[in-house]
Amino acid sequence: MFSFFKSTSELEKLEKSYKKLLKEAYDLSTINRTKSDQKTFEAEQIAIKIQELKKQ
Repeated sequence: MFSFFKSTSELEKLEKSYKKLLKEAYDLSTINRTKSDQKTFEAEQIAIKIQELKKQ
């Protein structure tokens, strides 16, 4: 009911941005392959950060 008061953790923020970047990469894959590859690279960097947080 009051979920908008709940603060999101850093892990949740990273997962959200990871999913967003992967969607953007997919959308760009048919238009501009270079930009799609860049978005995929950025998503992989976030995935590494997510793995590091999960190890802690």
